[in-house]
Amino acid sequence: MTEQQYKNWRLERDDHDIAWLYIDKVDAAANTLSAAVLEELNDILGQLKEDRPQGLVILSAKSSGFIAGADIKEFTTLGGQSDAEALIGRGQAVLERLAAMSMPTVAVIQGFCLGGGMELALACRYRIADEDPKTKLGLPEVNLGIHPGFGGTVRLPPLVGAPAAMDMMLGGRALSARAAKKIGLVDYAVPARRLLDAARNVVLTSPIPKKATGWKAYTNHKLARPLLARYLQKQVAKRARKDHYPAPYALIDLWQAHMDDPRRMMREEAASVARLVMGDTAQNLVRVFFLQEQMKALGKKDEIAAKRVHVVGGGVMGGDIAAWCAMRGMHVTIQDRSHETLARVMKRAHALFKRRLKQPRLIQAAMDRLMPDIKGSGVPKADVVIEAIFEDVDAKQALYKEIEPQLKKDAVLATNTSSIPLEVLCKCLQKPSRLVGLHFFNPVAKMQLVEIVRGTQTSNKAVKQAAAFCRHIDRLPLPVKSAPGFLVNRVLMPYLLEAVTLEEEGVPGAVIDKAALDFGMPMGPIELADTVGLDICLSVARILSQQLDVPVPNRLEQLVAAGRLGRKSGEGFYRYTDGKKVFAGDSKEYTSPADVIDRMMLRFLNEAVACLREGIVDNADLLDGGVIFGTGFAPFRGGPMNYIDKIGKESLLQTLEVLEQKYGSRFRADAGWIDSE
Repeated sequence: MTEQQYKNWRLERDDHDIAWLYIDKVDAAANTLSAAVLEELNDILGQLKEDRPQGLVILSAKSSGFIAGADIKEFTTLGGQSDAEALIGRGQAVLERLAAMSMPTVAVIQGFCLGGGMELALACRYRIADEDPKTKLGLPEVNLGIHPGFGGTVRLPPLVGAPAAMDMMLGGRALSARAAKKIGLVDYAVPARRLLDAARNVVLTSPIPKKATGWKAYTNHKLARPLLARYLQKQVAKRARKDHYPAPYALIDLWQAHMDDPRRMMREEAASVARLVMGDTAQNLVRVFFLQEQMKALGKKDEIAAKRVHVVGGGVMGGDIAAWCAMRGMHVTIQDRSHETLARVMKRAHALFKRRLKQPRLIQAAMDRLMPDIKGSGVPKADVVIEAIFEDVDAKQALYKEIEPQLKKDAVLATNTSSIPLEVLCKCLQKPSRLVGLHFFNPVAKMQLVEIVRGTQTSNKAVKQAAAFCRHIDRLPLPVKSAPGFLVNRVLMPYLLEAVTLEEEGVPGAVIDKAALDFGMPMGPIELADTVGLDICLSVARILSQQLDVPVPNRLEQLVAAGRLGRKSGEGFYRYTDGKKVFAGDSKEYTSPADVIDRMMLRFLNEAVACLREGIVDNADLLDGGVIFGTGFAPFRGGPMNYIDKIGKESLLQTLEVLEQKYGSRFRADAGWIDSE
């Protein structure tokens, strides 16, 4: 066995004269394809072309995974479109050199294989993946406002057929090794212990490389592409508008126009990505990617050895928090006074595990980690205890008094309260410094954000432990000050209430919702209020109205009094059948007031400015990240503070002034607009 060491790669030659090339990017926790890594690979491939080993196997020396993608930092230093095209073209050339190697080439994939990493694997003749659930293969570039640029659009469709290829690239979702094997993306999915033997065997036997055949191959034919392209555009349009997210539409156009000519398509792929990457959408989505990384870094996993969790309260929130923790590998006890409630928790948990984990063995393992616990026997063993009972001070304090003496010395005591100040709740505790807020959002399995609520008494240790716990369960921690509504509900509520006020004034709900969707919100505010529950909206609105200038519309009071609570009761602003919205009538004839979107969004932005001024979060970046991941605020706009900077404060302040003169003090510009000048 001979070995050569490079800065980011290690090359070994074994007794079969097979070259084993390990990627190990220097000074990095994860491998990415930076320009330097690619240049070094190019040199190695040149050397191997001369040396002509029996075959080449590419694998990772890092336990974190194969390759996470291109180096996103390099996207932020581009001088313009020509710079971008040169960078992408260079990456294409290196992977083209890999694809042209005369010997068998094999990618051995463990952990994540995403973006540029997946494109490198596609440039190999064969792919072998570890069947462990941690292995994830995907092309998520669409989430950054671009599409694959290192030859992925050229190589994937002929390999797996257009439907599977476009589904991967347009959806941006990652596949397990087994799912990848099923569609033909990888040749073999094997246990980790067999990976190297499988790779060696493939090099020595050199089987015929797989590619799409039959109807799958026909889906790339020039006669089939226009029809399929129209279908794909319609499907994409249900999720994303072209003016907000141009990348998926550019990808469909590229495939439709050039799939017959790989060389031309490679050039057009680079040009298309270069155009997209310099646009506002990609620049803002790259910003959102870095905001997400910044929030991940707020939780250091080694701050807490979180293995056991005890959740008190088997309602929807408590039950779903417990289920999520169990799915992420924790041993969880879920406590409630009612056997029926706990039975519902287990049923919902099983549905979640079935949907997410799919394999019976994994589903059963997760179910085994989730234990109903009427008596609260799990409290003394728990590293984290989460209280998620109804919003009542006396009930919560009585619970804390009961469980505090049983807690382990370093256990985290957390509340999922959305409205009661921690300073009030902790008064009954012997050690008030250990109480911290862990405010999850509904639905727990979809919403990435968890607000880490810090009361005046909460210790630094409790905050750090809570943030670390969030990372253990793959959630984004956002430290917030204990104040009415914290960050997300505080910013969201004025926006929702303004929408209700508009509806009360006679603007149809469908018109209000369309205006918000046109701005880029993921769901209209009227439908969102119905989904959250009008009783919950009213409860939060009343709490905020006591502390802030947030008048509660009579319309909301009336609907709740009439039992019209939204989706859960079958009727709110809209009517619902089996949880689905019934057609609300056509409002095309209705002429909408010109200021509908200004009224809603400026209340949203004004409250965001107020939160920053009051120090609810530490800085504008965390506010943007929290609001995007907590409310779904149009990601392509990069967050509310980023949006304010792009549009310009002066222009927005002038609009606020007009709205204040017309509608009153709720539109008065917060002092933070001026303070931050």
